[in-house]
Amino acid sequence: MDAGAEIDVVQPVENDAAAETGPTQDHGGRSEPSSLNQGEILRTLATVEKDSQAIAESFSSLFFSLRSTLSEATGSSVDHMTCFGDAAGRLQENALDAATKGNRYINSCLRLNEEIKGVENLAARLKYLRKNVDVLDTAVNKLLRPP
Repeated sequence: MDAGAEIDVVQPVENDAAAETGPTQDHGGRSEPSSLNQGEILRTLATVEKDSQAIAESFSSLFFSLRSTLSEATGSSVDHMTCFGDAAGRLQENALDAATKGNRYINSCLRLNEEIKGVENLAARLKYLRKNVDVLDTAVNKLLRPP
């Protein structure tokens, strides 16, 4: 039932003559329901039936809402999984690309290191030649400028 639903209260029928009489006793001492009690029972059954129908409609509405929400959630989950798959695929591609570029960089550094070793050897030779040139220059200066 809805939270704001009102409960129907069944009032006794005004012109019902049996309303003033109580249950009648038969010869065995058992009480028999009067026509008023039968009328109240029928009205109560009608109220219960109406309330049951309202509850059934409420459950039907609830299940429809749940089904709709679950469908939306499932759709969102599928969309999120698709998005996650795309993102994971792009991440994998970018990681492979970065690894390839990193390997190229490392190989370039190794080649440069080998070339620098050759340059160090050349630098040592140049240093030796410069020392010889300086000695030669000093000797020439001594010969051209006597003290």
